Amino acid sequence: MDLLIVTGMSGSGKSSVMNVLEDIGYYCIDNLPPKLISRFIDLCRKTDSQLSRVAVAVDIRSGEMFAEIFLTWKALKAYEDLAVKVLFIEASDEVLIKRYKETRRKHPLDEKFSGNMHGAIAYERHQLAQLREIADYYIETSELSSSQLKEQVKELFLAKTTDSLTIKIMSFGFKYGVSTESDLVFDVRCLPNPYYIDELREHTGLESCVRDYVMSFEQSQVLLQKLTDLIDYLLPLYLHEGKSQLVIAFGCTGGKHRSITFAELIAKHLTDKEYRVQKYHRDINKDHNPF
Repeated sequence: MDLLIVTGMSGSGKSSVMNVLEDIGYYCIDNLPPKLISRFIDLCRKTDSQLSRVAVAVDIRSGEMFAEIFLTWKALKAYEDLAVKVLFIEASDEVLIKRYKETRRKHPLDEKFSGNMHGAIAYERHQLAQLREIADYYIETSELSSSQLKEQVKELFLAKTTDSLTIKIMSFGFKYGVSTESDLVFDVRCLPNPYYIDELREHTGLESCVRDYVMSFEQSQVLLQKLTDLIDYLLPLYLHEGKSQLVIAFGCTGGKHRSITFAELIAKHLTDKEYRVQKYHRDINKDHNPF
């Protein structure tokens, strides 16, 4: 198991980091008292847990219990089957104060320092100094936008940044209703319909006979190329904005021939480009009627 301890200054962006880590496949636990980390890991081992990557956010919100984090880290490093890393997040005093003013949230040490933000931040930095020194990863967020922070996290913890985006390619039939979950919907009813070919009617776009027929027309080939170019252009933009799931839907009349053909071809194209792709043919088993 890989264990990532996420810590750092309050207001520096730890919650945003945890959200990204969850999107890319980590099992995330926020604000877990240090003593309970070892117990959680032991529980996973005893129950033969399938968790392979765990991220735990630990910070000054734990109060007096936070002082145990360094000893906990040392104990966890002794586990032979556990890879323990520390990610430290921080920002400048001025930026932290500005963020708290903008969000109108209280610093976790607000009451302890009677509303003195400078005193609270200085004390927190002192408490975190030891962890900062042993951190394996470090991100300074003062000058980072939300999307830039997401990109840095992905670059640190993903072998490929494309792994952060799951693309669901689906087909559907307009006669059964437009897909409401989709981000992008493409209507391929403009292409010749295999339904009107007797020997193809009961087959689907999963079969080469239907696929070959649909793609035998020049307009089908041109449309596929234009859609491929568009999707190839859009995906890096969605990745840059931090989108974790994208649903691309292709619709024809009954959801059995043309839509499946295009969904399958686009899915193969994106899989070849090493994107994480899921396929779903919503209406493939429904009674087909072209009207």
